[in-house]
Amino acid sequence: MKKLLACTALTLTAMTSSAFAADITACLITKTDTNPFFVKMREGAEARAAELGVTLKSYAGRVDGDHETQVAAIETCIADGASGILLTASDTSSIVPAVLQAREAGLLVIALDTPLDPIDSADATFATDNFLAGELIGKWAAAKLGDGAATAKIAMLDLGISQPTVGVLRDQGFLQGFGIELGDPNKWGDETDPRIVGNDVTAGNEEGGRKAMENLLATDPGINVVYTINEPAAAGAYEALKSFGRENDVLIVSVDGGCPGVANIKDGVIGATSQQYPLLMASLGIEAIHAWATDGVKPKPTPGKDFFDTGVALVTDEPVDGVESISTTEGTNLCWG
Repeated sequence: MKKLLACTALTLTAMTSSAFAADITACLITKTDTNPFFVKMREGAEARAAELGVTLKSYAGRVDGDHETQVAAIETCIADGASGILLTASDTSSIVPAVLQAREAGLLVIALDTPLDPIDSADATFATDNFLAGELIGKWAAAKLGDGAATAKIAMLDLGISQPTVGVLRDQGFLQGFGIELGDPNKWGDETDPRIVGNDVTAGNEEGGRKAMENLLATDPGINVVYTINEPAAAGAYEALKSFGRENDVLIVSVDGGCPGVANIKDGVIGATSQQYPLLMASLGIEAIHAWATDGVKPKPTPGKDFFDTGVALVTDEPVDGVESISTTEGTNLCWG
């Protein structure tokens, strides 16, 4: 995994100019400024911007799903004459008109972590392969249950009702990995497999995870597998299960790979998670804006994909045959937050 990250960094660094340009301004617009994932993303952007002499301005929604604040931030970046924008969109389709306005004004717009809908609305996307991230935890969960996977009762704890791409990709990847036939792969909730108890949304935070888990347990108290959009939602789901005395007989899987999430695997709260690398996404994004401003060069996607893949690894202390993984010791060395 370390080799993959090093190669990824070297590939994009080669696009940058050695010249420093103090008049280059970049904007980072995240979904919130409290989620550890976005905190680490900001740290990565700030560090690389300082190294390259780029002025960084950071903006964030008040909560995950705060689309209007993100649109206002894009408008501010255009008015300020920024060279580029790094964006994790709360609403991946509704944000497109504002993104196109920025591109028409000459800004390079790079989606981080969450592809826009359609993906080519941005100049580039630097992200985890979110479908693969979901698929890895789905395959792990199915293998862990063995024959019990055929009669599993699954709770799907998603992100938001607007179904941003990152949430759809992880949800659908998990289901495919688990062996469940998908409906329309561009949305969640239309599957007909009776093993799915239901979907609820969490806003990607602990309180949302707790409430969603309580709602789905009311539908079926026999739930024994829980997919969560991220680790804060997983922590909330665990607390809800604990209040029902179910914390020891339900398998929880997630995506993020933050240090608190990896610690929760060690403690038995989460069975496995797919680890992603937000600091790398953001630092490479700053490099790309610098290259665009100095040389007019746009980043290229990973060969065979429509985005630049920043890597993913399954983290668990209970490896299964056929699913490559790393331990929590290795995950701790690579975690964030």
